[in-house]
Amino acid sequence: MYIENKQLKIYLSYWLALMFWLISLMIIVGGLTRLTDSGLSITTWELFSGLVPPLNNSDWINYFNLYKQIPEFKLQNYSMSLEEFKVIFWWEWIHRFLGRVVGILFLIPLIYFSFKISFKKLINLYLIFFLICFQGFIGWYMVSSGLVDRVDVSHFRLSIHLLMAFVILSMILWNYLKLKKFNIFNKLNLKLPLTFIILLFIQIVIGAFVSGLDAGKIYNSWPLMGSNYFPDDNNISNLISIHAFSEPSLVQFIHRNLAYIILVFFIFIFYKIVKNKLYDFLKPILIVGFLLIIQVILGIFTILYGAKIIFSSMHQISSIFLIASSIYLLYLSYLSKQQLSN
Repeated sequence: MYIENKQLKIYLSYWLALMFWLISLMIIVGGLTRLTDSGLSITTWELFSGLVPPLNNSDWINYFNLYKQIPEFKLQNYSMSLEEFKVIFWWEWIHRFLGRVVGILFLIPLIYFSFKISFKKLINLYLIFFLICFQGFIGWYMVSSGLVDRVDVSHFRLSIHLLMAFVILSMILWNYLKLKKFNIFNKLNLKLPLTFIILLFIQIVIGAFVSGLDAGKIYNSWPLMGSNYFPDDNNISNLISIHAFSEPSLVQFIHRNLAYIILVFFIFIFYKIVKNKLYDFLKPILIVGFLLIIQVILGIFTILYGAKIIFSSMHQISSIFLIASSIYLLYLSYLSKQQLSN
């Protein structure tokens, strides 16, 4: 976006940077909420009243009694005490509170910049705000799936919620990069980083399936799954079944092998950049490569240690940096096409 006022441009970039880190924090807290099985601790949707946490023992007992009515408590956590409930409650409350903070801190500056710049120039940011609001609906849609007939949320709805978070994050970063000046003298085929990003987003969806099905707690060995490359509790023909994405062992198998495909495709892009001496893209692709290796290593440790919180959380945190660096590479490729085509 072209903005004449340099000071406003600086303020806009600072604001987008702040939103990027806030949403990154929300993704991290959301991951920890899932890993601590805290997502169903608040069983009602409270848009405004939910801003205030329980202030006295009566409030806590009321929330706890509501939790006692859902299957997760009746079938799984029936021996949970009030003090134990408070732990999972706080994780979910913080996650929802951050969502409200993100919405407010996005809307108020957006209105301000709309008066100072123009609505037309900020239409992309209004789209992001709409997605942020819609993300709140998706979050409740996800939670509601675990309140009636299940002891956890639908892994399909979980994947939609996580994917949407990364889409919002990517759009914010893209608009931030548009405010910066880059001089590109080499041209990288846009299809390469775009395909790479698509593969990463698919991997995020499969990763959410792994998390939602607790698939990381089985077959805790690498590179084999137990004593074989393919899980011995399933048949390879089941991979073409629609039910494959609801089978923990198959989901873990797909997640592993998609990681290998992503790694091979990265090597192909790196080879293209080096072979064609595209020096403008050498540093960005090296950053992507470094973060990709970290992500793979953390993924392996997550499997080996049975999806313990420390490794699972670090695996998700590193995915934020991997997506961000890949969006940066994609943006430079897009910019090279624009600049060198003129």
